[in-house]
Amino acid sequence: MVKNLQRIGLSGLSGLFSLMLSGYGLPVLADTQPQACPSDLGVLTTQLLADIPSYANRVIQRSHRNDRSVNLTSYVIVAGKPEFEPLPLKKSQNLPFDPTTAEQVFFSTLQRQYSSDRAVDLQNFYWLFLAETQSGWRMVLLYARLASLDKNDPPLSPIDNTEGVMGQAIRLWLRDCRAGAIRFSQVVE
Repeated sequence: MVKNLQRIGLSGLSGLFSLMLSGYGLPVLADTQPQACPSDLGVLTTQLLADIPSYANRVIQRSHRNDRSVNLTSYVIVAGKPEFEPLPLKKSQNLPFDPTTAEQVFFSTLQRQYSSDRAVDLQNFYWLFLAETQSGWRMVLLYARLASLDKNDPPLSPIDNTEGVMGQAIRLWLRDCRAGAIRFSQVVE
């Protein structure tokens, strides 16, 4: 059997796996190739949000390795679809950038937080500002409205999350995108 698998090779195995999935009516990702970051904001953010749970979870795991005193374990399960309808901003507002040069993206995530006695699902909301530069897309600012751990409490006030877990994950993903290390997938029905 091992010799048969070696003869098929990895591309044959991925094709066999795709064939098996399509037999169950599941969407299959077409072969993907690394490519430069697209200039189209919709394509960029759709792939960003598909990949962001794994990037955020790696950031979380690295922070736990550095700080073992934390008793909570948190995972990002999924990110929602992006919304692009911008909020009106003025240059006179107290923002660390010119609001006319940044694109606004809104999205949410579902996270699960485990403590010693329970698991809690949290829906968090994000307001991301991206700017396209000569070297590619850059994160300018990220605001977050995080869910309260107690379902009876209202969500917490918006905070600057640029240096938080999600901000670090977005920055890492954009770095990989500019380096051509992201595989942009297309779903085949």
